[in-house]
Amino acid sequence: MLKKSIRRGLVAAAALTLSTAALAGTAQASTTAPWLGYGHTTSGTGVWCVQHLVNDYRRAAGEAAIGEDSQWGPQTDGAVREFQQVVLGSSQADGVVGPATGSKLMNYDWTDSYAGPNGACKPFVPTYS
Repeated sequence: MLKKSIRRGLVAAAALTLSTAALAGTAQASTTAPWLGYGHTTSGTGVWCVQHLVNDYRRAAGEAAIGEDSQWGPQTDGAVREFQQVVLGSSQADGVVGPATGSKLMNYDWTDSYAGPNGACKPFVPTYS
């Protein structure tokens, strides 16, 4: 009886581990999406996606959302730098959304339909393959 309970517990733990690993995979956007920020792409769908995704972080941190107008400006630059500083470290807070920042943004809030592995922003945010 005890062996049967232990076996069931191990099977349940293994199933939980596998399902968690499947759900917690890395969202992959596009390795061909242009980098976003000053000196790179500063308007369009990719910029809107960054604004939207960084707002997920800002709301969770109790901060006001920035405008989602598809134009890279001082608010977007500042919000991205703040996100980078907290998530990637101050040495990487350059205000440019390349693969490192893009990957973190896409994976920050999987409940957002624009993020995650099937999110609508997938083709527009640069990330690692």
